[in-house]
Amino acid sequence: MNNFVQPGKTLDYVHTAVVASGSPVLIGTVLVVPGANAGVGVPFPGTIEGVFNLVCATGTAWTMNTPVYWDDTNKRVTTTPTNNTKIGLVAAPKVAAAAIGAVKLIPIV
Repeated sequence: MNNFVQPGKTLDYVHTAVVASGSPVLIGTVLVVPGANAGVGVPFPGTIEGVFNLVCATGTAWTMNTPVYWDDTNKRVTTTPTNNTKIGLVAAPKVAAAAIGAVKLIPIV
């Protein structure tokens, strides 16, 4: 296969704000987890696929494979679709009080 470039799970991105390693940012409709700190307009490696422990809304228990969304206003994962961007699925159950949840990022175009 002569046209294969790379698996594509991690790509170089540029953001309009400072990014911190491990703190997700929404770029277009894709949630990107930076692999390094970067300043405004500075390229950084970002992962768009895989399972991550991410900050999430409390008050709702999660079950496996439930769709999850990025709440860009509050910078956290939620199960509420309204005004949020779909980012993937629940990768492990979580109790309602937990503020961190396992999320399988699935880039959705």
